[in-house]
Amino acid sequence: MTAEIIDGKAFAANLRASIAEDVAAFRDAAGRTPGLAVVLVGDDPASAVYVRNKGRATREAGMESLEHRLPGSAGQDELIALVEQLNADPTVDGILVQLPLPGQIDERAVVAAIDPDKDVDGLTTTNAGRLANNMDGLAPCTPLGCIMLLKDQLGELKGLEAVVIGRSILVGKPMAQLLLAENCTVTIAHSKTRGLADVVRRADIVVAAIGIPHMVKGDWIKPGATVIDVGINRTADGLVGDVDFAAAASHVAAITPVPGGVGPMTIACLLANTLTAAKRREGIA
Repeated sequence: MTAEIIDGKAFAANLRASIAEDVAAFRDAAGRTPGLAVVLVGDDPASAVYVRNKGRATREAGMESLEHRLPGSAGQDELIALVEQLNADPTVDGILVQLPLPGQIDERAVVAAIDPDKDVDGLTTTNAGRLANNMDGLAPCTPLGCIMLLKDQLGELKGLEAVVIGRSILVGKPMAQLLLAENCTVTIAHSKTRGLADVVRRADIVVAAIGIPHMVKGDWIKPGATVIDVGINRTADGLVGDVDFAAAASHVAAITPVPGGVGPMTIACLLANTLTAAKRREGIA
């Protein structure tokens, strides 16, 4: 193995420590603590774990963690009413509705109800538009974490060719926009792309976010490329990424592992977005 392993866990720990320092400075300047409200509907075990982890990380950073739980039978109107209540709450800087939601609720309608300035998941149409137009907004946490890891690894990204495999609104599309903002040449590919392997072989940066275990083969990736594997797939062998890690690591320059790569960055960037939202609300640079 020749690749450098990009340690997202260590980077995220350092980022959370830096955020905690900034939260203390914010408290001195604003006279209050940033608040993150997380809404959980139903009792999905995985979602409950995510919410618990987010709450713990929020409190460790010195922020206020506000958890709201609704039964799985809750209706869409009830959930939107709660979101509107949080929009109006001056102690709440960030709102995150844990997805997925029960089938009787339209996720798009709920996301649309969130105040874009409190949309720390970066999923509203307003924040997507701000990102596309290089305006100040809140970017989705996972691609934001990916771009941080890439800049830490490579420094300036200008002029590099990047391929993003995946076109979701949560990762693929915003990832491409963030790379464009860094002056990369960007191609969005997906499972229906013709000659996908040849497309990937052009890239200096490969971001895999397609949700298929080991779909990206090692020989698809050119020597010396940097690989960010966003995939988290549960298999009989445990958690694996979208990239064949062992095959790719023999010749790429750097690669994120699964687990321990991108995953820890998501919660750290959620905290970063919450602090950013709080600062903007208070007019603090």
